[in-house]
Amino acid sequence: MPKQRATPPPSEAIRYRIEIADFHAHLFRVTLNIARPAALQRLALPVWIPGSYLVREFSKNLQGLRARQGTRALPETQLRQFDKCSWEIRCNPDKPLQLIYEVYANDNSVRTACLDAHRGFFNNSSLCLRVEGQSQAPHLLDVAPSPATAGWSVATGLSPLKINKLGFGSYLAADYDELVDCPVEMGPFWSGAFNACGVPHRFVVAGAAAGFDGARLLADTKKICETQIRFWHGNKKPPFKNYLFMLNAVDDGYGGLEHRNSTALICNRKDLPRLGDGKLPEGYTTLRGLISHEYFHTWNVKRLRPAEFASYNYGSENYTGLLWFFEGFTSYYDDLLLRRTGLLDNAGYLRLLNKTINQVMQTPGRLVQSVAQASFDAWVKYYRQDENTPNATVSYYTKGALVALCFDLSLRSESGAGGPANLDEVMRTLWLRCKAGPMSEADFAAALQEVSGRSYLAEIAAWVHGTGELPVEELLKRHGVGVLQEPAQLAQALGLRVQENSSIQVKTVLRGGAAESAGFAAGDEWLGVETPAAVTGKKSAAGPSAGWRLGKLDELPLYAGTSKKVVALVARDKRLLRLSLVMPPATTTWRLVLRDQVLADKWLGSAD
Repeated sequence: MPKQRATPPPSEAIRYRIEIADFHAHLFRVTLNIARPAALQRLALPVWIPGSYLVREFSKNLQGLRARQGTRALPETQLRQFDKCSWEIRCNPDKPLQLIYEVYANDNSVRTACLDAHRGFFNNSSLCLRVEGQSQAPHLLDVAPSPATAGWSVATGLSPLKINKLGFGSYLAADYDELVDCPVEMGPFWSGAFNACGVPHRFVVAGAAAGFDGARLLADTKKICETQIRFWHGNKKPPFKNYLFMLNAVDDGYGGLEHRNSTALICNRKDLPRLGDGKLPEGYTTLRGLISHEYFHTWNVKRLRPAEFASYNYGSENYTGLLWFFEGFTSYYDDLLLRRTGLLDNAGYLRLLNKTINQVMQTPGRLVQSVAQASFDAWVKYYRQDENTPNATVSYYTKGALVALCFDLSLRSESGAGGPANLDEVMRTLWLRCKAGPMSEADFAAALQEVSGRSYLAEIAAWVHGTGELPVEELLKRHGVGVLQEPAQLAQALGLRVQENSSIQVKTVLRGGAAESAGFAAGDEWLGVETPAAVTGKKSAAGPSAGWRLGKLDELPLYAGTSKKVVALVARDKRLLRLSLVMPPATTTWRLVLRDQVLADKWLGSAD
C-alpha cells in the first residue's frame, strides 16, 4: 500500500493512539487526547455494537484509566466513574486533556477486540471512549507500529491521513459514528484487490493455510459485488468510494458483522478454496453466502435502516420491530443473488432454500411469536438463546427470509402498476423513497403499493405480525417448484434436539412432541431403552431381558422393534429415571423439486 496523505484535520479533533501494550497479556494501550475538554468532561464506552443486538458491556475490559494535563497527572479525586460504562473528569478547560488506559482483548469474534502474537483486531466501539459533547467533531485514529509488529500490516475502512506502506499511521473519521463503524485488522495477513463496477475493493485474510486459493476468492467476491451494485444502482456508482473485506480463518467459527464500507468475517479455515483442488469445499458455498449477506447490508441496514436507528444510543438497547426486514430480507437475497451471479445453479439454490424452510417449520416458536415481535425481542431472546428458545421464539433471519420470499413470489404472480412486479423493485423504490436513510414499516407498505398497484396491508398483518403458517408451498408451485413430503429424522419425530457422543445428550425438548409428553428435559442423558419384553418379563428374541444401551438415537428403532411404547432410561442430576415413551408416528419434512425450469428461471435468474 503506498503512502497516503489527506487534508490535515482540525486542531480540535479528538485523537486516539492505539498501540500494543502486551501481546501475551492481550492488552491494547489507548491514549486519548482532547484538545478542548469541558470543565467537567464526561466519557463513555459503548455497551453494544450496531448490527449485534446484545448489551455486551465492553467497559468490563477497560482498566487502569488515568488522566493528565500537560506534565501534571490528575489525582484520582478528579476522575470518577459514575456508572458501568461512563466516567467524568474535573479538569482545566483551557488545557488539553489526555487519558491513558488499557483494554483487554481476547475475544476472537467479529464484535469486540482480539490481540495475540499473531494477530490484532479491534472494533473502535471496544477501545475508544466517546467524548460527550464532541461526538460530531472529527476523530483521528493513530495505529502505532512497534518492534513487536515487524512484518505486520494494517487494514481499515477509515480514510488514511498519513500512513506508511504497511498501513500504520493516522486515519480520519468525520465523527464518532464513523470511527466506531470502521474496524481495524492488524497482522501478517494475505491481501488482494479488485475493482467492482469501477470501485476499489480489498480483501484481507488472516489465518489462511498455505494452500489457500486467493485468486478464486477474489474472482467470486467480485461477481457478488458487481451483481449487488447493479441490483441497487444499475450502471450508477454505489454510495461508497472503496470497500474492505476482513476475514479471519479459524479452526471452527462462523459469522460476520456489517459496516458502512467494510465487513468483518470469520469462517472455518477448511472452507476456503484451495489451490489445485477442482472440487470446492462444501462450506465454501456457505462462506460465499456470508460474503453476499454482509455486503448486501451495505445498503440494507447501514444506509436504508430502521427509523429507530437514525441516531444510535450507544449506552443502552436500541429497539426496533424491523429486523425481519433488515436481516430477514438480506438473508433472502444473499443466496438468491449468488444464484444470479452464476455461483449457484437452480438445484443448489433450492437446497439452501429447502434448509431454511425446514428450519422454520421445525421451530414450534413460529406459532408463538411473530417476526415483528422477535425483532423487538432480539436483545433478550435471539442473542440469549437457551434450551427453550425454539419453543418460544422464531428467528427473524430465517422466517424473515421466508416472508421476503412470499412477498417476492406474490408480487411476481400479479401485474404491477407498470407491468410485472417483484421485490427487487420494492427494494429500489424504498431506497429512493427514504433517500437511502431511515425507514418505517409504513414506508415498506407504501413501496409495495407503489410497485404492485394494490395494498399489501393484509399480508403484512398476517405474515409479519401474525403467527400463522406462510403460504410458501402454494407460491412456490406457481413458480415451477414443487414440494415433496419425506420422512423426517427421528429426533424431529420425537421432538428432540440432541448431541451424540458415547451417549445421547438432550439439548432441547420441543413443544408438543413425544419426548415432552414422556417427561424428557434439557440436560438429560439418555442412556438406554427397555422394550416391553423387559417390562413384562415375556420372552423375546433378545432373551429374558430386553434392556439396551443407546449410543446414538438412530439405534432406537432397532431395539424398540414394533413396540408402540418403550421405557427410556435417563440420567438427570445423577438420578436414574425411567420415562414411559410412546413411539411417535412418522413425521415428514419438505424437499423442494424443480417442476418447471422456465417458470423458475423467471424468478431465480431474474436480473431486474
